[in-house]
Amino acid sequence: MILAILLSALAMTAIVGIRYLIVSGAFAFATRVRHPRLYAGLDTQMRREIAWSLSSAAIYGLPAGIIAWGWQNHGWTRIYSDLHAWPLWYWPVSVLLYLFAHDTWFYWTHRWMHRPKVFKLAHAVHHASRPPTAWAAMAFHPVEAVTGAVAIPLLVFAIPIHVSALALVLTVMTVMGVTNHMGWEVFPRAVWQGPLGGWLITASHHQRHHEQYGCNYGLYFRIWDRLCGTDRGLGDFARAHAQAERRGRAAGGGGPDTGRGTRVAARRRG
Repeated sequence: MILAILLSALAMTAIVGIRYLIVSGAFAFATRVRHPRLYAGLDTQMRREIAWSLSSAAIYGLPAGIIAWGWQNHGWTRIYSDLHAWPLWYWPVSVLLYLFAHDTWFYWTHRWMHRPKVFKLAHAVHHASRPPTAWAAMAFHPVEAVTGAVAIPLLVFAIPIHVSALALVLTVMTVMGVTNHMGWEVFPRAVWQGPLGGWLITASHHQRHHEQYGCNYGLYFRIWDRLCGTDRGLGDFARAHAQAERRGRAAGGGGPDTGRGTRVAARRRG
């Protein structure tokens, strides 16, 4: 039994690690295409981000592997595979329940991470990325990684969810974690500047958190930030992109950033 659990944990660690490398790598490549100079001079930082993220993958993989083994062999959790075990309308509802519950957990643990002693011990590792890149999504100190690793595993014991809905939740978690850190908006303007953007978190919102620290703590939604008075609106990529241009020129490579996003950011004000 112990060997089976260990193998399951190793398999989940590999899945989390490979998923991170593929998704972050894809968005890092997209960044180099759209904004060639944006990550210029950050090679050492990105290697550090990858190292911390892969260590976090092992921490995420352990509880996921144990629960996956228990679900398959003993029926642990409330994950179900029969699509008709619950009404079809519940499928999207369960996704929203998980995202809201995860966002709530993230908001309050994230605020806790910004308490001076905890920040110095753990969260400073994540904020050492200045500016964060697409590789920074899982660049956590082990203490912080543990707080993130237990969220979904705890939810599967409390809230029923179809296995495909759970896969969607994990996909959203991964994509949002990466895109919120990569230094530009991948989503259309209508998403992040329109009515929807007033409630959803994208890169512009999280950019302000990395600039000012004591605000914009949410992961998916701006609900808790608004309720608790910690929402300070959207950040401005203009300064970060200007700094990237200077790094790129100093490094003597990367070519001009011809991306429209830099020019748009230059006209924006937080």
